[in-house]
Amino acid sequence: MALNFHQLHIFYTVAERGSFSAAAQSLHMTQPAVTMQVQSLEDYFGTKLLQRSTKRIDLTEAGRALMPYARRSIELIRDTDQAMSTFTAHLKGRLLLGASLTIGEYILPRLLGPFGQTFPDIAISMKVMNTAQIMEEIMNHQLTFGLIEAPVNHPDMQMEAVMSDELKLIVPKDHPLSKRSTVLLDEVADYPFVLREQGSGTRLVMEEQLKRKNIDPADLKIVMELGSTGAVKSAVEAGLGVSFVSESSIKHEVALGLLHVVPIADTRFKRQFYSIYQKSTLLPISAVTFLTFLREKDLQQWL
Repeated sequence: MALNFHQLHIFYTVAERGSFSAAAQSLHMTQPAVTMQVQSLEDYFGTKLLQRSTKRIDLTEAGRALMPYARRSIELIRDTDQAMSTFTAHLKGRLLLGASLTIGEYILPRLLGPFGQTFPDIAISMKVMNTAQIMEEIMNHQLTFGLIEAPVNHPDMQMEAVMSDELKLIVPKDHPLSKRSTVLLDEVADYPFVLREQGSGTRLVMEEQLKRKNIDPADLKIVMELGSTGAVKSAVEAGLGVSFVSESSIKHEVALGLLHVVPIADTRFKRQFYSIYQKSTLLPISAVTFLTFLREKDLQQWL
């Protein structure tokens, strides 16, 4: 019997998830099937890889020795899929993905058309929600992967940068800052703010950059927190405050003169958009192809 990558993947998932039942759920397999594949791998090596008990699973010495090789085999498959995704054609399938609000409302709609022309048989089902909700649905196996606006730290999640973006300061058309060619960040911090809700990627990126400039986000005068970028833009347009939003979301309002973008002289709010999925998950080639498509596009070309 030859060494089987599928069995290595199952063994790694059981070890990472800590139980056969959790691994079965993650792999969309039955628990007996997961148990059988791990037993077959143990038979192949002629040694126990896992110590089983009623409450938990522990790696044996042999299992601990195997883990880095199992991890590397999964990474090699991922690298192989990514390398070959540029050559794929005639792919079929359905992608279940979550996208944070800025990505889902303002960026992906402009990119899905060109992607659909290249891969007409890949159907995409997209949920638009905030980063915390995307992570929850990935963990509950309701989404294959997500696209989020800020990095997150989670032991079970794999995260990779796929696109670049920049937040811009927006003010109402008759605001005192609207006629300024540039402004310092300290000056901006004195004005009322309209912000996205806690947990949104835009909010996280803005707060991290403020902290790097020694400005405590808790000191801001936040007059309103809203659940979408569109609502934030409307509130700023109505004169309720200023805000930071993705430059991809304000092309229309700036062109019509409804909002003004004021450059900040002493800092820039650059950020990456990230794909996120469970570490134990091997994405289907259709999903790898979609992410490769996003990485290769110049975002500004489509906005």
